[in-house]
Amino acid sequence: MTAIEIHPSLQRRSHPLAAPAAQKQRLAELPLARSFEEAVASAGHQPLRSQAVTVLQMNVGKRCNQTCRHCHVDAGPDRREVMTPEVVAACLQLLETGAIGVVDITGGAPELHPQFRAIVQAARAMGCQVMDRCNLTITQLPGYRDLPEFLAEHQVEVIASLPAYALKQTDAQRGNGVFEASIAALRHFNELGYGQPGSGLVLNLVTNPVGAFLPPSQRSLEATWKREMQRRHGIVFNHLYTITNMPISRFLEFLIESGNLETYMEKLVNAFNPAAVAGLMCRYTLSVGWDGRLYDCDFNQMLEMALPQTIFEISLADLADRPIQVAAHCFGCTAGAGSSCGGATTA
Repeated sequence: MTAIEIHPSLQRRSHPLAAPAAQKQRLAELPLARSFEEAVASAGHQPLRSQAVTVLQMNVGKRCNQTCRHCHVDAGPDRREVMTPEVVAACLQLLETGAIGVVDITGGAPELHPQFRAIVQAARAMGCQVMDRCNLTITQLPGYRDLPEFLAEHQVEVIASLPAYALKQTDAQRGNGVFEASIAALRHFNELGYGQPGSGLVLNLVTNPVGAFLPPSQRSLEATWKREMQRRHGIVFNHLYTITNMPISRFLEFLIESGNLETYMEKLVNAFNPAAVAGLMCRYTLSVGWDGRLYDCDFNQMLEMALPQTIFEISLADLADRPIQVAAHCFGCTAGAGSSCGGATTA
């Protein structure tokens, strides 16, 4: 199997965009036709407010075995941020209240966290639905090859990243060798029952555009992917999620270097869909950072747009109906059919 190509993160390169403040400033300087606040107000949602929290998204750190070119986390093998045991314990204590039914574990490669399996076991014991945002290639590394069996044993929903059903586009975004390793991982998941009708083991794929454009219709693309993944690779899965690339971190770097930043942001602004606002993930998700700080979503987390509370002083009652922090990058979640960690937000 081809070794996966690794590149240094923005942080490792001491790139100016490694600083969230620099990213926010660059986006704020763009001459957009209107602000996100103005767009939301035109849809009757001003200010944008949260509903009851139903999903706890734990970003357990920035360590990853890949350095994808579009990564909004700037994750990679050279990152060392890892959720502390104290924060993990506080997250589990929150889940014990029974008020939140879904745990979404992300990273980085979340499986690299030393307590990943303990988190899964504890959350499942409480009756929570658990989702693992898996880059697939992690299951091909020594010490992690039994991850699919562990996830199947605990009936964890696997949300797997794969930019395309062809090698060239996938490796262009995620690094040489990623496609081959990803296909091997998906076949292993299928062998265990993932994606198979009636198994109860859910395997959903996530695709991001390879370039400065918006994803096509999720529904039509899913039909194409199911046909092509079966025909080309003998692989089956449950659903395909299309996610718009956010103008944050390494994708922001790509947009600037390719001269596409202003044009891409204009696309997002012009494609604003009022119907996408109701399904925004920030309205029902609480994002927890590795250090215990709280955010409206994982994208706000990477821009360090934190809530006043931390996981140690949280009150779910206080978080309901809170004003959501927004900025120009939020247009990425309301463009076209909308975009969230669960794919399109409109039919």
